[in-house]
Amino acid sequence: MTVVCSGSIAYDYILTFKGHFKDHILLEKAHILNLSFLVDDLQKRRGGVAGNYAHNLALLGYPSAVLATAGTDATEYRDWLVTRGIDCRGLRLLEGELSATGFTTTDLDANQLTGYYGGAMWRAAMLGLDDAPPAVDAVIIGPNDPGAMKRLVHECRERGVPFVFDPAHQLPMMSGEDVTDSTRGAWIVIGNDYELELIEQRTGRDVAGLLELAEMVVTTLGRQGSRIDTRRQTVEIPSAPPLREVDPTGAGDAYRAGLVAGLLRGLDLEAAGRVASLAATYAVEQVGTIEHDYAKVEFSRRYQEAFGIELSEKFWPAN
Repeated sequence: MTVVCSGSIAYDYILTFKGHFKDHILLEKAHILNLSFLVDDLQKRRGGVAGNYAHNLALLGYPSAVLATAGTDATEYRDWLVTRGIDCRGLRLLEGELSATGFTTTDLDANQLTGYYGGAMWRAAMLGLDDAPPAVDAVIIGPNDPGAMKRLVHECRERGVPFVFDPAHQLPMMSGEDVTDSTRGAWIVIGNDYELELIEQRTGRDVAGLLELAEMVVTTLGRQGSRIDTRRQTVEIPSAPPLREVDPTGAGDAYRAGLVAGLLRGLDLEAAGRVASLAATYAVEQVGTIEHDYAKVEFSRRYQEAFGIELSEKFWPAN
């Protein structure tokens, strides 16, 4: 069985600004913003949420597959994913198209400004569950062409496949009706606190209202950890201390992969949330969303060190 990871296959340009955005924004001039930041570092890395989810699931030993469209410039990226054991039969490389590309600037407070070019991602609605591997445990529906997200939501509901709705930076392109429909029947609705606020505004529902439609609502809070709400309980998850803080880009996607892997392997909410938290911390410690690596023994050791409790052996596959 496999987790299908949908969304973009992209290249990320990661820029580091060693200052604070807030020091350069004049609120009384917000209607005519014209800002320029001299950045101190620039990195080009493989990224995109589909690749990010899949890579982190693979690190945790959970079979993953990519369902996405990209340009032929992503041939090397596809081959790299395959070497990681990720199923790429659902990755379509389209002639004459460029892969999605993101430009993210991060300041010293870990605030981020991102510009995103969709490229081949805008043709992702051509793909559905029939283009993915046949045995599917769950689908992560990440930010993508809105038509592609809507198609996968409907197909998952029709086929009874658990799905994670993670709209993230595509929320501005989705109507309130579409956001509401996409939460209906979801296994997990997830976003950071800003994104959850947008979801609540678009749907007219607070967390309790969203839980009338979805099984679980997860709010990530950066250094403050995360919160998992179900109809029966609210669980507060602490962050896992990083060895170093280098770049937060991709931490949220790693968190999602860790949470899904933990829950599908039968961990309770607290334990699965801690797996997610530690998976996110590994991403923070590197420049780039999928530059980190670890083995089972190391991850289990850091889990115990971070949370003072051992990670259940049932989390890891028998082989």
